[in-house]
This record gives sequence, C-alpha cells and structure tokens, in this order.
Amino acid sequence: MTDKTSNQMWGGRFAAGPDAIMEAINASIGFDKRLAAQDIAGSRAHADMLAATGILSDSDAAAIKEGLLTVLSEIDDGRFVFSTALEDIHMNVEARLKQIVGEPAGRLHTARSRNDQVATDFKLWVRDQLDAAESGLLALMRALVGQAEAGADWVMPGFTHLQTAQPVTWGHHMLAYVEMFARDLSRVRDARARMNESPLGSAALAGTGFAIDRHMTAEALGFDRPTANSLDAVSDRDFALEFLSVASICAMHLSRFAEELVIWSSAQFRFVTLSDRFSTGSSIMPQKKNPDAAELIRAKIGRIFGANVALMTVMKGLPLAYSKDMQEDKEQVFDAADNLMLALAAMEGMVRDMSANREALEAAAASGFSTATDLADWLVRETGLPFREAHHATGALVALAEQRGCDLPDLTLEDMKGVHDAITEGVFDVLGVHNSVASRTSYGGTAPVRVLEQVTRWKETLG
Repeated sequence: MTDKTSNQMWGGRFAAGPDAIMEAINASIGFDKRLAAQDIAGSRAHADMLAATGILSDSDAAAIKEGLLTVLSEIDDGRFVFSTALEDIHMNVEARLKQIVGEPAGRLHTARSRNDQVATDFKLWVRDQLDAAESGLLALMRALVGQAEAGADWVMPGFTHLQTAQPVTWGHHMLAYVEMFARDLSRVRDARARMNESPLGSAALAGTGFAIDRHMTAEALGFDRPTANSLDAVSDRDFALEFLSVASICAMHLSRFAEELVIWSSAQFRFVTLSDRFSTGSSIMPQKKNPDAAELIRAKIGRIFGANVALMTVMKGLPLAYSKDMQEDKEQVFDAADNLMLALAAMEGMVRDMSANREALEAAAASGFSTATDLADWLVRETGLPFREAHHATGALVALAEQRGCDLPDLTLEDMKGVHDAITEGVFDVLGVHNSVASRTSYGGTAPVRVLEQVTRWKETLG
C-alpha cells in the first residue's frame, strides 16, 4: 500500500498518519480538563503529606503548592494553554508546574501514579456533582411544597391510565412529586456516603514502599477514610456508575412531571399556565405558547440513560486493575451531570412560576363520574352491601347517567332507587368532589387536612 493510499484511509483529519491517530485517540485533555480544580487540590494535599512524612522538604512542598495555585489561577482566567501532546490534565498541570517552580515539580509525583491520581480527581468531581444535585433537589422540593400549601384544598381529577379516576387535591398531587424527589435525595446522600473514600496513595495498583500517610490526605480532601485495597481503588468506577444510576432515576421522575406539565398546559386541559420564562412562541402560529422547557427536560433523560448504559458497557469486561478503556469513563458522566443539573434548575423555575387554574381543575374533577367510588363506598357503609354488589350497582348508575347525558350528582333519588331501593337522600352528601376529597382522611390520603399535615412536615424537614 502506498503512502498516498494509506493517508486516504486515515482520512483528511489524520493525513499525518498513525502518529496523529494515536495522539487523538490517546489524549483526554479535551474533556478531562474539567478536573483541573480537583487535580490541583489532590496534588496540594499530596505535597503537604509528603512534607509531613519527610519524603519531601518543606521548601519544595511550599514551592509546589504555590506553583499549583498559579496554575489554577491561569486555568480559571483562561490563560492556560492545554496541550494534546501532554495527553491529560495531570500531565498538563505537571508540565506547567515545572515551568513555574523548576526541579521541585518533578518530586510531586513521588508515591503516586496517574492511576490513583485520576481516581481521586474523578471521585472529587463526582462528589461535587452529588452535592450540587442535593442542592437542586432541595430547591425543587421547596417549590413543590409551596405549590402544595397554596392549593391544599383545590380539587382536581386524579387519573389512572390517564382516565379520570377519583378527585384528589392539587396539594396532594404536588406532594406526590415531593416524595419522589425525596427518594432521589436519599439516593444522592447514600451514594455520597458510600463513595467517600480516598484512592490517593494506592499508586499504580499495589500501593507504595514510601512511608506515606493516606489518612492525612484523605482527611485533607474531605474523605471519610482511605480505600482499603489498592487494586480495587484504582479500578473502581462504581461511584460514577452509582451517580449515573441516581441521575437516571431522578431524570425519570423529572420526565414524568414534565410530561404532566406538557399535558396540563395544553388548550385541552388548561390546568396550569407556565410562565413566559419557560415557554416559547411559535414561528408561524401567534396563538401558541409552547412548553419547551418541559419538553426538553423530558428528552434529556435519553442522554442520561445513555450515559449509564455506556459506562456500564465500558466497565463490564475489564480485568483488574487499570485499563485504558477507563479513560472513557468521564465524558458520559460530565454530560449526564450537566443535563441533570440543568433539568433540576429548569423544573424548579417552572414549578415556582406556574399558576394552577383552580376553576379548570375543579370542573375537570367533577366530570367523568369521578365520585363513582365514593358512591360504592357509601353503599357499603350505609346499606351493608358487599363491595362487589355495591360496585355492580354503581356501574349501573354510571351507565344510566351516561344515557341521560349527565353526571352522577345530576341523577334524581328516584333514578337511583330504580337501581337499588336501599339508596337514600344521604347519598348526595358524598357525590360532590369536595366531599369526596374531604372524606379521604386515611394517613397519606388526599384530604386537605392530611395535605396540610404533610406540608408542615416537609417545611420542617426542608427548612
């Protein structure tokens, strides 16, 4: 094969041949530069420990720590020049540090490897994302509790199969999502606690012969303890997978709520009005107000799910300890984190800004025979009918109302007695939607009194 043919096969971007391809596939600086702050924090902690254990002189440690701050300042200010030839954030930082402080920079890497260094950096970054997710979830939950308190006694239809089922309250529906996001919050906190062990000092895979103090670096970086097995420490990416799993479940909850907002804000439902800040107009239809933010939240779950599957696939066949495959661990996590934080912020904004249409909610709650279950329950309580017989009688009354083109409360007592003669005037006390929701006083029920109890509990919990 001629050089010309070879270059055509490599393609225009890689016209220089195999060396260019190897540099492109091997380099991670294009994305792992996002770990700069964590990398420098880890290196500063490592330098402190090396000095404390007598492995590094105090003067060298001081020069290294000061030089690392200079590097961080250059990165933050956009003055740092990243080099693909230096492969990753670790080598880019170390090369610049050497330019700044000279020979001491070469001593920084004593008793560590890029393997434990990247594991530490990545853990620190993921931990920051878990903290950000906690903040985002708390803000969203507070917004939902605010909506629940405002509409604790507003009646709306509850659905199963997207068909009218029973009346519920707006506050009860909002609190359902508070419970969902509370489970997400619990998973975030649980994942953070489990991953909070420091890999630093595990070196390449076997630990080091230097008399280092791993507890010191773990404490300096806010970890609870050092990892207990060096092989596992450098090959573990469970913390990233668990973050993606937590993010996926949370994104699914966000998507479910986004779907409801899309439906509720439609002209056919008119349950809510979303603010102009989270809606857009149509380029051709002036009457349109599109719930674009909700639709985009609904779509972002695909990226987050995809990241979870991608990293699981990368990790599934790797023997211990480190393999270069693991360089592919970060881009998916970065993208998923970016989109989860954006989705949480957008949803919190939509919830705070949206206005519920109380009249439309109540009108919808009263349609579709939503109090049929209340009628069946009344027949059981007041007449002693077995529930199955009461269910059958109620079904016959629903059929009669359908024939008459009316709802259950519009039937006369005579109409009802024609189906079952044990029915009395008292039945009309349960057929109104407000009576229906007020009667659901079981713990966790939709009655306004129960909703307000839960609102109080959540306000105390969330602060």
